[in-house]
Amino acid sequence: MSRATEDSNRRMLRARDTMDRRYAHPLDIPALARVAHVSEAHFVRTFRATFGETPHRYLQRRRVERAMCLLRETERSVTDICHDVGFGSLGTFSRTFRAIVGRSPREYRTHAAATAVPTCFTKTWTRPRS
Repeated sequence: MSRATEDSNRRMLRARDTMDRRYAHPLDIPALARVAHVSEAHFVRTFRATFGETPHRYLQRRRVERAMCLLRETERSVTDICHDVGFGSLGTFSRTFRAIVGRSPREYRTHAAATAVPTCFTKTWTRPRS
């Protein structure tokens, strides 16, 4: 692997780590491109080539993964969870959740049964397929 490729991968990992840490905050392409120290267009192209999905889709999936955990483990309302994971609209949250998971948040909560399975297995089995 060339030094340029390694440098590019590090920059994309830095941006992805920022999304993982700050998923509940408003994040936009210009801010993430600044974290990666590249132009906006280059950031989107390189992120997709590196991780197989656009930054926006990755952030949506990350937010939905966190919402899935909150729906399984808490009794908080879907609206509260929606806002806590970074969505500004309940409609957008529900539509995105259904597109990624295949069920509405309420249906997911109803069918998600708490089991005594190690967390690593649960994460693998319940990871959204997009």
